[in-house]
Amino acid sequence: MTPRQELIVKNVDNVKQLILDAERWIWAHPEVGYTEWQTQGYLIERFEALGYTLTRADQDPNFGKIPGFYTDADTGVPGPCLCIMAELDALDIANHPESVNGMTHCCGHHGQVSALLGIAAALKEPGAMDGLCGKIRLMAVPAEEMIQLEYREELRKQGVIKYNGGKPEFMRRGYFDGVDMAILVHGTNSGKDIDFTGTKGSNGCIAKVITYRGKSSHAGGAPHLGINAQYAAMLGLQACNDLRETLQEKDSIRFHPIMKGVNCAVNIIPDEMKIESYVRGATMEGMLRENKKFNRALAGGAAAMGATVEVVDRPGYAPRYYYMPMLKEFEQACIDLVGEKRVKIDTNAWQTGSSDVGDVTMIMPAVQVYAGGARGTGHGTDYYVDDPERLCVNAAKVQLFMVDRMLGNGAETGKKIIEGYKPPYPSKEAYFEAISEADMEKQLVEYCEDGTIRISLK
Repeated sequence: MTPRQELIVKNVDNVKQLILDAERWIWAHPEVGYTEWQTQGYLIERFEALGYTLTRADQDPNFGKIPGFYTDADTGVPGPCLCIMAELDALDIANHPESVNGMTHCCGHHGQVSALLGIAAALKEPGAMDGLCGKIRLMAVPAEEMIQLEYREELRKQGVIKYNGGKPEFMRRGYFDGVDMAILVHGTNSGKDIDFTGTKGSNGCIAKVITYRGKSSHAGGAPHLGINAQYAAMLGLQACNDLRETLQEKDSIRFHPIMKGVNCAVNIIPDEMKIESYVRGATMEGMLRENKKFNRALAGGAAAMGATVEVVDRPGYAPRYYYMPMLKEFEQACIDLVGEKRVKIDTNAWQTGSSDVGDVTMIMPAVQVYAGGARGTGHGTDYYVDDPERLCVNAAKVQLFMVDRMLGNGAETGKKIIEGYKPPYPSKEAYFEAISEADMEKQLVEYCEDGTIRISLK
């Protein structure tokens, strides 16, 4: 390590207990997207005690109230702005042994915000900002998990949000304005021998809320008078499954619906069935193309039973394509901290999950890597944090190593990254205009008076 890196390690170790306490507290107080008020309150109290002035999303007079905030640590020397992001939300997973009100941090986001708090504290330690230029934006973002789509649709209708994901919503609100590049470290189960992992990127997604409607009747005495919305949904989903062999591997398409259940007794023909799903893919073009095929299949299931089906499609997340020079810098930061044998960054690997970090990569260089320290399966009932020092404390240290690489030495490396990156879109406005193509709210099946059935997919 360089003397500068040794100072960073010392500064983080000085505030380690703050990080570890936060990890335990936030684990015990999970909250899903756009409801993370307890977590926000915990963090605000500690950030303000450290002397930070926060820009809070719930105090913005121009937009609806949501959790989340950011603050800038200014070096006092002109230079780029590097954003360190962390995600506030947990997951619905009631069967986890340590779930609270049906929620658990079984994706490890609580570790991210604990590390972010540690970074904020470490930046207040003696010498922490020496030799740096520009600004460090510390950002606690809500709602990374694309869940509870009906609830988020209600927030959209109320004008509270426009985008389901916290990062595109923060982009819309201007909280990324002035930022030149961004990083995030996510927790994972990487085994005991590997501390940091990473890939070249991951799928994006389109979010779907699907509602089949039929007609209720007595299930035993008069089923001929009903239209079974559950059967229509099953037929539609079977048709979607039968399309899988038409999907091309290069597009990395994933479709994984979940039926939300019926709201009637067993002796009643169900008149409604709600489904939530994503269409994931490696490109926006591929997602939009295959989404039309899935909608056609869903409509076919409705038409077969005489039901109707309403589909609400919303932009989910953009695919993540990391800028390789920046990923290589992050890899070196990881190696500097733990050694080459404990780092596995595979620049040829592609992940099929999705994150709104992808939206950030559409307008600036941004990279996410993963810190080990968890066990079990991500999003699973066996997920726990075994080693918070690896997952949280190491994450704080390596992100400050990246700060040093990007903003040290007159930001020479950071400026090269910024100048070399060619974002897919020249501005957030251009990006939002492009993804508006995924926006749709439509009844797909119409029964005409002349006995014909009209299916409309757009």
